[in-house]
Amino acid sequence: MTDSLLTTPFHSMHIQAGAKMVPFAGYDMPVQYAMGVKKEHLHCRAQAGLFDVSHMGQVRLTGTSMESIALALESLIPADYVALAPGRQRYGFFTNASGGIMDDLMVTNAGDHFFLVVNAGCKVQDIEHMRAHLGSDIDLEVLEDRSLLALQGPKACEVLARLAPDVEDMRFMDARSVSILGHECFIGRAGYTGEDGFEISVANDRAEALAASLLAFDEVEWVGLGARDSLRLEAGLCLYGHDLNQQTTPISANLTWGIQKSRRAGGDREGGFPGAEIVLEEMANGAKRRRVGLLPEGKAPVREGVQLVTAQGDVIGVVTSGGFGPSLGAPLAMGYVDNAYTPFDTQVFALVRGKQLPCRVCKMPFVEQTYRR
Repeated sequence: MTDSLLTTPFHSMHIQAGAKMVPFAGYDMPVQYAMGVKKEHLHCRAQAGLFDVSHMGQVRLTGTSMESIALALESLIPADYVALAPGRQRYGFFTNASGGIMDDLMVTNAGDHFFLVVNAGCKVQDIEHMRAHLGSDIDLEVLEDRSLLALQGPKACEVLARLAPDVEDMRFMDARSVSILGHECFIGRAGYTGEDGFEISVANDRAEALAASLLAFDEVEWVGLGARDSLRLEAGLCLYGHDLNQQTTPISANLTWGIQKSRRAGGDREGGFPGAEIVLEEMANGAKRRRVGLLPEGKAPVREGVQLVTAQGDVIGVVTSGGFGPSLGAPLAMGYVDNAYTPFDTQVFALVRGKQLPCRVCKMPFVEQTYRR
């Protein structure tokens, strides 16, 4: 099975570091290292974790003008990219004709082009979708010659600044080209853990040298997919294919903040994206279900797929992500419930092996985010 999986340029480093490898989105990826998921999670919260995210898709869009590229993107994504300043990045999501989310992604105005990072499991679909709909005057280049590392945690800036002092004045969602070890890297100050940190796009032939240089610092340890999942869950961040899918609208997912004023009803460029009528109607009148945070009242975690019910046993929702939060020191989950059950502190029950486990609807994130704004 491993022979049919793709690998990243860091694969041999993962093996040497004692990683447990698992299939993920068609790649052989590290789920954990010798330290173990819990310690990796807590290390990232306390110091700096290094993540191999090279399985994700990196795309460069060029065209006759930056505005024309932005407008083309806006025909597929309900975000404002016309007003996105050079050196800034913005979250977005492709929608389908029914207003569902095809994928979520990061879009950066890199000055003379747009740089996109899309999810690994959706990248083939996303690239085909863009090629079919962006128009012949937009050139799409898949950056297969580049790797992607994420350095996350309270020590991330201090560590990276030893190799690239220019990163110190960056703020959350800034992006720029930076020379590291004599080679150009493209860096965004963002990440998927709720911690301050950076995502670093680096040429494949320089990737191992960069990772080795970062790991040489005492503050930095490899972190695998297991802790990446628990970190993002504590941060209240969605995982595509679990908390988001093609049947989930941005409004039901509580991602209304990802639709800027210019794209909303009455805005300068209202609608114009797939499913706009449905999404704007839900924005005005509400979605039938909403994504919420859940705190189980006992010690047992509740997992994805578990039904959420009332005390009387009526099904009112489903858990989409769940587990134990090492920083929180307790089980946690997120899921979708009918609108009547979304107010904070509402009691619902997770139906686990025929037993109703009490949970409370709660505010997210579960753990304070530490982005440098």
